[in-house]
Amino acid sequence: MSNIFKALSDPTRRRVLELLREGPLTAGELSAQFSVSKPTMSAHFSVLREADLIESAKRSPTV
Repeated sequence: MSNIFKALSDPTRRRVLELLREGPLTAGELSAQFSVSKPTMSAHFSVLREADLIESAKRSPTV
């Protein structure tokens, strides 16, 4: 339960969840919405995954 509170305590992570409510987005699409580094966004995604608030899957590139 504390993982959920930790995840929701940050405004960036709350905004990520708001964006995902409208449908799936790639990590790049989400990152483009914020003026922070990719490693910082990756850390936010990790916190959200650990709290089971988001899921992620790797997709192979389409040709």
